[in-house]
Amino acid sequence: MEYCIFTEPQQGADYDDQLAFAQTAERLGFDGYFRSDHYLHMGDGDGLPGPTDAWTTLAGLARETSRIRLGTLVSSVTYRVPGLLAIQVAQVDAMSGGRAELGLGTGWFQREHEAYGIPFPAKRFGILEEQLEIVTGLWSTPVGGTYSFDGEHYRLSDAPALPKPVQDRVPVIVGGAGPRRTPELAARFATEFNIGFRSERESAEKFAGVRAACERIGRDPRSLKLSIALPTLAGATPAELDRRAANIGRTVEELRGDVNIVGDRDEIVAKVERLVALGAERVYFQLMDLQDVSHVEYLGTEVLPHLPR
Repeated sequence: MEYCIFTEPQQGADYDDQLAFAQTAERLGFDGYFRSDHYLHMGDGDGLPGPTDAWTTLAGLARETSRIRLGTLVSSVTYRVPGLLAIQVAQVDAMSGGRAELGLGTGWFQREHEAYGIPFPAKRFGILEEQLEIVTGLWSTPVGGTYSFDGEHYRLSDAPALPKPVQDRVPVIVGGAGPRRTPELAARFATEFNIGFRSERESAEKFAGVRAACERIGRDPRSLKLSIALPTLAGATPAELDRRAANIGRTVEELRGDVNIVGDRDEIVAKVERLVALGAERVYFQLMDLQDVSHVEYLGTEVLPHLPR
């Protein structure tokens, strides 16, 4: 089992906030620090001091951490052309000594595209499929060879396919609740399939779907890591839970239920044990308040040592 911290910096966090989270997570034994790839805050609040670019941030963290995995959950295909994305991720992989992971998805937040002048095509699934094929194709092309691609959305002609990542295969994360096309893409291109913000029953169904997609193309389902990302509210006392919920404009009662990870050590351990029983091999704890590094510290010191490995 692997356990990662997952953040949403567009809600209001600068680079130093993210650095504190990543370094604390590394020190306390978490396996990864992941962040969203958004440029506009969501819901109430002002998002100050403003957005940070995901891959620029991860490049900085690559040089200021030494062990923890670093990646996006997930980058939108609307933000970057695939040839340049392959270069960016390969460079962060080199800067980190082989610790980069790429989560890639279709994108969904139309308003941020409008705010920053980013094109937002109505149909994006074909773009995702081509980007996955191009990025993985560029990385797997032997040194000295070239890579070409002629698709509906992109055309590459004799690309040198450089630089190469440090890892033989950069982990690629594909996720979502789509019933057919998403699991098919994960089976073809991904090393990890992620389901987020769903009930335990729905997560089990999506895991079964992606396993079946692997079997249909002759891939061993066990070669695809299964993961779950869930909003997390942790604290030793009801007062701590109330304070942390209030800081993100919610109540503990709103957050409890059959989806989120909420409660003290024993409650969180029980929830994670159920996720493991569903087949999860990695859990992402989504933390929304990046000024509250003590949230990471509580999870790392009081909860993490008791979670199944």
